[in-house]
Amino acid sequence: MRWQIGPKTAPVEDETKALLSLESAPVISSTPDPKIARFLALKSTIHRKLLDSINLAMLDKLSRAQVEEEVGEVVLALLAQEDEALNAKEREHLVDEVLDELLGLGPLEPLLADETITDILVNGHKTVFVERSGLLERVPTRFQDERHLLRIIQKIVSAVGRRVDESSPFVDARLADGSRVNAIVAPLAIDGSLLSIRKFARKRIGLDRLVELGSMPREVADVLQVVVASRRNVLISGGTGSGKTTLLNAMSASIDGRERIVTIEDSAELQLQQDHVARLETRPANLEGRGEISQRDLVKNALRMRPDRIIIGEVRSGEAFDMLQAMNTGHDGSMTTVHANTPRDALARVEQMIGMGGVEISPMSARAQIASAINVVVQIGRQADGRRRLLSLSEVVGMEGPLITMQEIFRFKVTGRGDAGEVLGHFEATGVRPKFLSAASDAGLEVPSEYFRPDVKLGQA
Repeated sequence: MRWQIGPKTAPVEDETKALLSLESAPVISSTPDPKIARFLALKSTIHRKLLDSINLAMLDKLSRAQVEEEVGEVVLALLAQEDEALNAKEREHLVDEVLDELLGLGPLEPLLADETITDILVNGHKTVFVERSGLLERVPTRFQDERHLLRIIQKIVSAVGRRVDESSPFVDARLADGSRVNAIVAPLAIDGSLLSIRKFARKRIGLDRLVELGSMPREVADVLQVVVASRRNVLISGGTGSGKTTLLNAMSASIDGRERIVTIEDSAELQLQQDHVARLETRPANLEGRGEISQRDLVKNALRMRPDRIIIGEVRSGEAFDMLQAMNTGHDGSMTTVHANTPRDALARVEQMIGMGGVEISPMSARAQIASAINVVVQIGRQADGRRRLLSLSEVVGMEGPLITMQEIFRFKVTGRGDAGEVLGHFEATGVRPKFLSAASDAGLEVPSEYFRPDVKLGQA
């Protein structure tokens, strides 16, 4: 199949082409010189003519390499019409950028391909920040104008059946690789549309990799594996961007592949490695305000799906009560995450969420439900130097009067700051031997007693 230069291929493609078309190419420098300006103008012209000359319906049937070959030939022909002389490198660069606009997300594509970048933050069409190694930095990438940025946002959200406009000005979505996306547009975004992308590593990060990165010592990773394998219920607590979902994915690798797992998320991003995984995702309300499916609805439905474990990406509201009910009624080994700064705050937040669900239950009964359901609380955080670490591993041991009692098993102790601003410290055991070891022993799992000695700095040979 060859694309031919000529009239538009089909009227039904006009809407798609309008979405993909650009007034001009994205500017990659805040002060482009005349040569760059000419190149951008040429790319804009070639892109518009290309959209008028190809059959967009055929794109899905071709690989990127095939499309690149076809587009390359058409671009050469269009360049000949424009009487512009480009060398081989410039021609290759032009084809790549046109392909990014045609098949991908325009100026975001190089950032998405950069594996050192973990977050992409677009503050209007002129300003883009990225996060590398936990630290933010501004990059010269930019969009041509607000309409260009809006087209890219619409392309992202429409791919997952969602929308964003003045009547629904913010949305959660995801990219094809599972990366988390949030967009908010006018009238809520005053200075231009805001786009946030939390990238997921292309290579799945396991506990071994987290040990290599210094997020936790080997001893703690071994204990976490035992916690999951022995079907203890886990609550992962941390702030925004602290790595809760990454840790949840890493810990889930220890789940027996013979178990049936049901995952529930607002925007699907978990990357479980087992075969028997049923993934559920919430649905927002339509234009008339109807049709919303909440996490709580999905948790209730999941109980009828014969799950061995239920994993909720993050509890935010009344679904916390249904999650506790599931943990207390035969779905041992379930896991979820919550936004909180300490293990104690995490339990308090879960208690507050029970009240948000409209359940008539006394605070004492709510705490009893929490103490009975949750076995382990893992606290993680992003520290001042940008590094993400496991800060505490605590066990919920029951009730003492009106209070939930906990005991800390491991913690990260900060000892100071280095010359380059890095946080210095070490992991240590508190000397408490956790009660969940008896459940691990019943499952045929053993943990060396040396792991819990308080006089040994963990992670040292």
